Amino acid sequence: MRPNDVRGSLAFLILIALGPGLRATWAASPPPPPPPPPAAPPIHARSVSTRHTVTVDGRKIRYTATAGFLVLRNPAGVPTARMFYIAYREEGIRRESRRPITFAYNGGPGGASVLVDFGGFGPRRIVWPHPGSVHGTRPPYRMVPNPDTLLGVTDLVFVDAVGTGLSRILHPAGSPRMFYGINADARSFREFIAEYLTRARRWNSPKFLLGESYGTTRSAVLADDLARHGIDLNGVIMCSTVLDFPTLAFAPGNDLPYIFYLPSYAAVAWYHHRLHPEPKNLAVWVHQVEHFAEGRYAEALFQGSTLKPAALDRMATVLARDTGLPARLWRKADLRISLPVFQKRLLGRAERTVGRFDGRFSMPELEPLLPIPGTTSAGAATSAIMGALTASFNNYLDTRLDYLSHLHYRQLDYKVNQAWRWTYVPPVESLTGGGQFYINVAPALARALLNDPGLRVLFNNGYFDMATPFFATLYTVHHMGLPPGVMRRIEFRYYPSGHMLYLNPKALPLLKAHIDHFIERASR
Repeated sequence: MRPNDVRGSLAFLILIALGPGLRATWAASPPPPPPPPPAAPPIHARSVSTRHTVTVDGRKIRYTATAGFLVLRNPAGVPTARMFYIAYREEGIRRESRRPITFAYNGGPGGASVLVDFGGFGPRRIVWPHPGSVHGTRPPYRMVPNPDTLLGVTDLVFVDAVGTGLSRILHPAGSPRMFYGINADARSFREFIAEYLTRARRWNSPKFLLGESYGTTRSAVLADDLARHGIDLNGVIMCSTVLDFPTLAFAPGNDLPYIFYLPSYAAVAWYHHRLHPEPKNLAVWVHQVEHFAEGRYAEALFQGSTLKPAALDRMATVLARDTGLPARLWRKADLRISLPVFQKRLLGRAERTVGRFDGRFSMPELEPLLPIPGTTSAGAATSAIMGALTASFNNYLDTRLDYLSHLHYRQLDYKVNQAWRWTYVPPVESLTGGGQFYINVAPALARALLNDPGLRVLFNNGYFDMATPFFATLYTVHHMGLPPGVMRRIEFRYYPSGHMLYLNPKALPLLKAHIDHFIERASR
């Protein structure tokens, strides 16, 4: 027998002898690893452009509307979020790099930019229902060309914050903590603006920010952040401002909101004819109440429990005259009536609550015996407009901008709002040793104004806004510690409207004129 035959026979005999155990060993061995999952397709910016016309100030403007998103990335280049935007660019401009460009957004936190775009400043807008209207709150809704768009003086880029509109976090590299907070939110907008300026070749254009509500908070932090990264602005446009949050917080021991809300109470009472005699001029009337609020009223509140009963009675009588609420209610409240109580009590036995965002609107209460408004409604102004806005804007994206998406457009995402991190370290170190006890981003705006000598700021406020009262804005700006030369770069405008200034079609042309003039002057 040849050696090879011997080896083969021995191998065969060993296999027979060890067969059962060998088979068990084979069975217990781990299976081969599964093939790796297919790599995710790369994420790139995407946009769709369409061409349109609109007539502004008698001039026919041809413009391109671009709807799309840009991708934010971490330092390793991995995508973390996509930010949706709608940009409107006038066509036929010979020196486009010198044309102003304005980045606009809403607030919330958790609010998309659709209100400031489709609501007031974009080239098309919805026809808003007026206070008391039923027909305007149900479909079909009207969309019309907007002669009060800002497109006549500036190109516009409306941006949705991450988590709102069609902007989304991209997992696994992105996380809520990277975007849902005061500083993180401003950083994402700064990165978006830098990316957009590069792609659109607009680095040399005059640059503006336009924010509404919490968007003004964002603008203060963002303006400072941009300046520190070498991106100077020509102007910041504030609509319905909140920078110093204790001015709005009705809390034990904090008398500031009672002082700053009083002129807004007086304005809303004037609108609903609750004052006797009724002042003829709203602006003059409001200024008189401001003087009283910062003087005699503030002094009375400062005295606290040492205020004499006779002085309390006299003050309650004046407050009743200025707000339409009975003096006995002011006495019972120790001269301190919070916003929910005012909303509920202004219209007396009508069992209707006036709106927080716009005091011109009112609605019935499901639980009228509650001392303050219940949670049975979204609010008078919100209930009047949100259905119209949602339906109209989705139709606008599809039929006018040709932008289709499998995502749901989030007008206001409450999960984003609830996850928001309300922590902020101001640029000026606290004298108490570094700890911050409340949110005030006004120092960021102050530093931006000091670091950028050409920066101008325009504050627009509504008389009937009871979410961000106009008198609180004035107080905040006057307590930013700015020298007179810098204060001359700040201006204030007021309108007979609420938080969403453009809801009053009579106020919108004046608002447009003021913003146009501001942009033209700041761009020179």
